[in-house]
Amino acid sequence: MSAPSAAPGRRDITEFLRSCRARITPKDAGLPLRHGTRRVPGLRREEVALLAGVSTDYYIRLERGRVHASDAVLDAVARALLLNDTEREHLYTLNRPVRPPAAPMPPQRLRTGLRLALDSIGDVPAMVTGRRLDVLAANRLARALLTDFDALPHRDRNMARFIFLDDAARKLYTYWEQAARDAVAALHLYAGRYPGDPLLAELVSDLSTRDADFRRWWADHKVIRRSNGVKYYHHPVAGDLALGYEAFAPVGDQDQTFALHTAEPGSPSELGLRSLAAWTREHLA
Repeated sequence: MSAPSAAPGRRDITEFLRSCRARITPKDAGLPLRHGTRRVPGLRREEVALLAGVSTDYYIRLERGRVHASDAVLDAVARALLLNDTEREHLYTLNRPVRPPAAPMPPQRLRTGLRLALDSIGDVPAMVTGRRLDVLAANRLARALLTDFDALPHRDRNMARFIFLDDAARKLYTYWEQAARDAVAALHLYAGRYPGDPLLAELVSDLSTRDADFRRWWADHKVIRRSNGVKYYHHPVAGDLALGYEAFAPVGDQDQTFALHTAEPGSPSELGLRSLAAWTREHLA
C-alpha cells in the first residue's frame, strides 16, 4: 500500500520547501563540491537533512506534509535553506495543523476613524488594503496615482488585479516586474495564513488563467512582507516619481495595511505630487 499523500492544505509546505531547495546551490550552503552531473538544480533532500541535522527519512516526510515538526527542527531547516525572517515565519505557518474555517470570513470594514485619517492626508498618496490585497479605501492622490478604485466594481478593487490586468499599470510602474512579483509574494504569504479562503482561490485561479507571468511566479512560492522602501513610477501627469513608502497594520485589525507614500522635500518627486494634487482637484471628486 502506498503512503498517503499530504492533505490539500499541507501541499503548500511541500511546494514551498521544494522551491526553497531549488534556489540554493551546494556552494551557497557551504557543502563541498562533488564531481558529476546533478539531477536537481539546487539542494537534494538528503543534503538539506544533513545540514539540518535530521534523518533523510524525517525530512522527506516533513517536505511531503506528513509530520508536524518541532520549533527546533523548523529552525534548523530554515538555517539550512538560508530563509529570511519572513520565509521562516511562513514555514512555521505552513507547519501548523490545517483546520477548516469555522465560518466564512466576514467582509472587511474600515472603521470610521481610520477612514477620516486617510481622507485627511492630502499631500501624499495613501490607501488601506485588506485580505488578498483588496483595496478597502484610497485617498484622492492614491486614486490619481494608481487608478480610481472607487469607480471599479468591488471585485476589481484589488492591487493584484490592477497590476496584472490593467494595461495602464505596466506603463505606470517603472519596474513593473518587481512590483508584480512582490504582489504575488504577498499573496503567497497571505495564503499560508488562510489556506481555506475561497476568495483567494478564486483570485489565484482567475489571475493564473489570464496572465502567464502570474502563473509562472505563483509556482515559485516566494513570500514577502514589505514594510518600507522606494517605489518608482512614470505618471502621465506627475512625471517620473521616486516615492518612499511606509506600511503598517492598524491596531485592532492585523489583516489591514495602512500604506502611504513620501517624497523628499524639494525633490522633483515632491513637485510632481503637487502637480498631481492640483490635477485631482479638477478631475476627482
